[in-house]
Amino acid sequence: MRLITFVHTDQPRLGALVTHQETQLVYDLNLLEPRLPHTLLDLLEAGPPALDLAKQTLATASPTQGLDFAALQLRAPLPQPGKIICIGQNYLAHAHESNAAAPPAPIIFAKFANTVIGPGAPIVIPTAVREPDYEGELGVVIGRRSRNVAESEALHSVAGYLPLNDVSARDWQNRTSQWVIGKTPDTFCPMGPALVTADEIPDVQNLWLRTLIGDEVLQEGHTSLMIFSVARLIADMSQVMTLEPGDIIATGTPAGIGAARTPPRWLKPGDVVRVEIERIGVLENRVIAES
Repeated sequence: MRLITFVHTDQPRLGALVTHQETQLVYDLNLLEPRLPHTLLDLLEAGPPALDLAKQTLATASPTQGLDFAALQLRAPLPQPGKIICIGQNYLAHAHESNAAAPPAPIIFAKFANTVIGPGAPIVIPTAVREPDYEGELGVVIGRRSRNVAESEALHSVAGYLPLNDVSARDWQNRTSQWVIGKTPDTFCPMGPALVTADEIPDVQNLWLRTLIGDEVLQEGHTSLMIFSVARLIADMSQVMTLEPGDIIATGTPAGIGAARTPPRWLKPGDVVRVEIERIGVLENRVIAES
């Protein structure tokens, strides 16, 4: 399933995105099945029975019950995640372009819920930021409460995956050894359009990822090249923290960031940033200046 949060009649709704005869339709899951939870976070917290009910509901839905995707406003699938856990330098080529070696353990930092926007929403560059950068990434959404998880079992903790852009203010990020201030300006974590459930992705370490601005491909990578796999990241973090349903892990970006280019390629108003992940989807956001 491709689960989304959308706005209809001025209300956020839980939906599913389906392609029918080359047309994208959105099904309002609460309208089709009132027993389902009303938010994606509540659906994940309700566990496998709720996800199975959503799948059954979708399987019996008629195309005439679908809404026109193009006419709807999407939000981030999880507009208020509990934790956004980010991984730094998780592709060797990106570590090298950042003048670093492969890290001996995952580099972990955080983004906060104020950064989250959905597809189509603008990335707003604050007046104080001079070096805004893009980082296309695979986002992993946790589906069940997880602590001390073995690496061999870690993918059972995953609800699904989504495209994510770890937008970064490099000038603020590099003021000190702590990166968080440069990672947490408002609107600096676009994600979506949909959470693609884990059963749709047979091998998360076998996906192509690209970041484009306009028609220019700036990043291209493959998840097999992660230094630390998704399962390793979950197992490692769960030794010291409890991962909760709806938590999001941004798994790191491939080489090609703007800061590593000559001259640097900073985001500027008018840019349209596109993050594409094979089998998972396309996230697109325009860039504007703070007014």
